[in-house]
Amino acid sequence: MTTPTRSVTPAPPDTLVVMGASSGGVQALLSLLPSLPADFAPAIVVVLHIPADAPARLAELFGSRCRLPVAQAEDKMPLAPGTILFAPPGYHTQIEADGSIALSVDPPEHFSRPSIDVLFESAAWAWRERCLGVLLTGANADGAAGLAAIHDAGGRTWVQDPISAQAQEMPRSALALGTPADVLSLRAIAERLGRMTREHPTDFPSSPSGHSPT
Repeated sequence: MTTPTRSVTPAPPDTLVVMGASSGGVQALLSLLPSLPADFAPAIVVVLHIPADAPARLAELFGSRCRLPVAQAEDKMPLAPGTILFAPPGYHTQIEADGSIALSVDPPEHFSRPSIDVLFESAAWAWRERCLGVLLTGANADGAAGLAAIHDAGGRTWVQDPISAQAQEMPRSALALGTPADVLSLRAIAERLGRMTREHPTDFPSSPSGHSPT
């Protein structure tokens, strides 16, 4: 008699990185995600504003360039360490307390679905101090309130230096709320993320000044 095989759900990652971007986001993410080492420890979930009827090609685009596994997020999919998930077009993407993804077609926020705020706020609630929020270039205010929620829950917050952003409104909107955040160039973000390996999975390095544009 054959013993039935049992599927094993991977243990949730120790740390979670959530990223959000809009205008100029593909270029910004292409300067960050392919640079991450193969032993990068946290799970990464990314919201990029794209039209609901756009082809779902982000996982394909980045999968061929990254050393980490890349996939499009699916409902009930568990987070896995060292894996990059992209929110699918037309669906809000949320993080559940059990470390899984939840998709919804709730109304758009900031005219966007997926919304960065929805992802960030759910990650703040589920991951708290083990969450890092990274807000990049964009042309509206989506992500500002979510970044504040991550900070209020004890997580870390990084904002792309508006000077280096293709579209400055998104990072400027976050900073205008007064949320304490490290303001970083893309190069600095990439360097800091690169130090979050399996050897140092919970290391969210920050600058003493909170502003490091280089």
